[in-house]
Amino acid sequence: MITSPHNPKVKLIRALQGRAKERREAGIFVIDGVRLVEEAVNSNWEIQSVLYDQSISARGMLQVESLMIRGLDVEEVSTIIMKTISETENPQGILAIVTHSPLPIPASPSFILIPDQIRDPGNLGTLIRSAAATNVDAVLLPPETTDAFAPKVLRAGMGAHFKLPILSMTWDEINQVTKSAGLKVFVADMGAQSCWEADLSQPLALIMGSEADGASKEARKLATQQISIPMSASVESLNAGAAGSVLMFEVVRQRKSKA
Repeated sequence: MITSPHNPKVKLIRALQGRAKERREAGIFVIDGVRLVEEAVNSNWEIQSVLYDQSISARGMLQVESLMIRGLDVEEVSTIIMKTISETENPQGILAIVTHSPLPIPASPSFILIPDQIRDPGNLGTLIRSAAATNVDAVLLPPETTDAFAPKVLRAGMGAHFKLPILSMTWDEINQVTKSAGLKVFVADMGAQSCWEADLSQPLALIMGSEADGASKEARKLATQQISIPMSASVESLNAGAAGSVLMFEVVRQRKSKA
């Protein structure tokens, strides 16, 4: 059992939890909780090592035993250590280090999400979860968007990270992807044409800017059309996670109505 805060695995997890640079350079990230571990395993992502403690649920222990049988590196830690390395207030008793192996973009994508300058982890996680629910082909992260594999983003995504391509790119690279796929690029913007009136059944990329600053200059340069969500005059705006989810499901609605 690991009981020392100076254990190499404990120190590595702390570094990975706290710094995007550490995650990028090492090519690994940490998942926290039974559901995320289950989702990673079921999606065949490579798990490098697992730490658990006695507070783990029976459901979680089944997962631990299964990973042990497969010969993975699984170790028990003290409850005190688990509390110091988990990013949650009430740890579920299991953490895993996962190899970052992003899925490839499909050859002919017809629906791409571009979260632009989304810095709130909860909003980005919500967008990724909704993207998975609406069969988005890929999520492309431009500069100044928060790290999609940060702890809070992973928790908000609830396993969606393992189901679709999520790639960090420059604006030039994003432009190349959208042009080569022949996608029309829509950007969400208050006061623009209603999403109910725009044709969202065609192959497209959707740019969601931050609630505070809206879309960046680079995003507006890439966009070919602006759309908005009709709302009551008493409501100024929705947060990026909610607004993006509404628009993604509107794409699904329009495509199903024309199928």
